[in-house]
Amino acid sequence: MRVKNLLVLFGVVATASVVTVFAQGGGQAPQAPPADDPIKTMVDQLDLEKYKTTLKGLTQFGDRRQGTQRNRDATDWIAAQLKSYGYTNVERISYNPPVPTSPCGPSVPESVVVRPAPRAGGAGAGAGGRGGAPSNIAQGGGRYVGNRARTGVNCDPMAQPDEKIRALDSGVWSNAPVEDVYVTKIGTKYPNEMYIVAAHFDGHGYNEAVNDDGSGTALVMEIARVFADPRVQTERTIRFALWNGEETGLNGAKAYVEQRQALQGVENPKGSGTYPEPKWIAMIQHDMMMWDHGMPMPQMGPDGKQVMDANGRGVFAVGKEQRPEADVNVEFQVTSKFADDAMKLAFQFKYAGEKYATDYPVNVGPHMTNTDSGAFQDIVPSISLRENERGAQTGAGWNPTWHTPIDVWTTFSDKDFRLGLNAAQTTLSAVAQLSGATVKK
Repeated sequence: MRVKNLLVLFGVVATASVVTVFAQGGGQAPQAPPADDPIKTMVDQLDLEKYKTTLKGLTQFGDRRQGTQRNRDATDWIAAQLKSYGYTNVERISYNPPVPTSPCGPSVPESVVVRPAPRAGGAGAGAGGRGGAPSNIAQGGGRYVGNRARTGVNCDPMAQPDEKIRALDSGVWSNAPVEDVYVTKIGTKYPNEMYIVAAHFDGHGYNEAVNDDGSGTALVMEIARVFADPRVQTERTIRFALWNGEETGLNGAKAYVEQRQALQGVENPKGSGTYPEPKWIAMIQHDMMMWDHGMPMPQMGPDGKQVMDANGRGVFAVGKEQRPEADVNVEFQVTSKFADDAMKLAFQFKYAGEKYATDYPVNVGPHMTNTDSGAFQDIVPSISLRENERGAQTGAGWNPTWHTPIDVWTTFSDKDFRLGLNAAQTTLSAVAQLSGATVKK
């Protein structure tokens, strides 16, 4: 096991890359931050309505599928929003994507897809009775313990019952170059050392990609907005990155690593004190932040037997409301090269969430998988924040909005949006502490 001793979580002195962690024990709540705490001042700038407004802005581009005009329009919109916060260093990297390997296929123009007639009940995947799963959802695999619902990617435009969204998600696909967008808060004391805070903004499934991953994208953008305030200064640099091409194989993050890794810590021009790519200290990813409604449960008929679908499979459904035990999950990969430091970083986030988040607790897990932070995990300590455990829960169908037509604005309630806000509070407070943030009065 890469992590030497889990008992160290109850009092760890970390390496230079991660500050000292003091995990809470004995069931005691952490002390409330003082009124003049600069971290609390920053966290208080996060607001549910502002988070929702940013997230709602992303829905105008539908599912933002890579290779479409709506994806390119979303890229431009994100860059414009970051500039509106006051940043003058919004940048992009471009890469040529590989042919997508998604279940829906790579290159059929969406405008000429043969569309079957709408099916009764509309779209859905057992979300509290919102409808039956489309029959052409590609099936996932893996080993899971507990109840499991179907997972996969909706490839049928007509499974989306909302005509406006269906029209928005139409258009010709092309394998044109793809762009990531990023902006940088430059550190005042150690500009050559950098934390990367990221999410991916592309989606698919003929929806609005609200949760996957509009929720993470809006989170990163809102944190970037707070750090853009000229009164906020950080000792170390922070880069806010929005990846493009996650759904087709984590390609946006991989392209960034391929193009930028060798540039780390190189002063350019020499003697200028300017570092186009500061040395990476840690990478923090955000992917699907809002849905924690619990385990899929068998749907029982009046006869006391489980309801079966048209193909003879048992029907499972997830509750309509956020469960009382909902939490923010912070994951590291126990088999990664930097597992020890990544674990310590994850618990720093847990402690920050306990102190500064307003509604939901934070829990740590050792199995980070299928996320953009995987491209970084053997280069630098890396973690991923999300709504559920990626492997054991999301992969087992705990989130019926995942890649389905119901990942649209009207599916979610303020309780769901607030889980995303709490993740933003957790990340902002942790990164502010790690980067040495202060607020001028």
